[in-house]
Amino acid sequence: MEDFIKRYSKYIIIGLLTGVLNGLFGSGGGTIAVPSMVFLLGADDHKAHATAILIILPLTIVSSLFYVSNNYVDWDITIKVILGGVIGGYIGARVLHVCPANLLRKIFAIFMLAGAVKMII
Repeated sequence: MEDFIKRYSKYIIIGLLTGVLNGLFGSGGGTIAVPSMVFLLGADDHKAHATAILIILPLTIVSSLFYVSNNYVDWDITIKVILGGVIGGYIGARVLHVCPANLLRKIFAIFMLAGAVKMII
């Protein structure tokens, strides 16, 4: 067991941080998962983004069940945003594989910085 923990400690820590952030901020785990996979695990940028979506999916389901059961969801907003989100998700997935890694990294960084600035101001 100790060998398992030592061998997979990076993965376990990344998973724990991603899960906590996803539960706290609602899919904010991608801001940890993507850079962690790229810089700590050596993953390709494109694969890191795609993998982050699959990692976040079960985390989001668990968090969603908690939020729904505690009546934290505004269903009017949820339904309206899901409609655009599904279309946007499809477009983003199609564009991902044609976007150069250096441009993808810069776009991701800009969105993270813009979100951080907006939260501070």
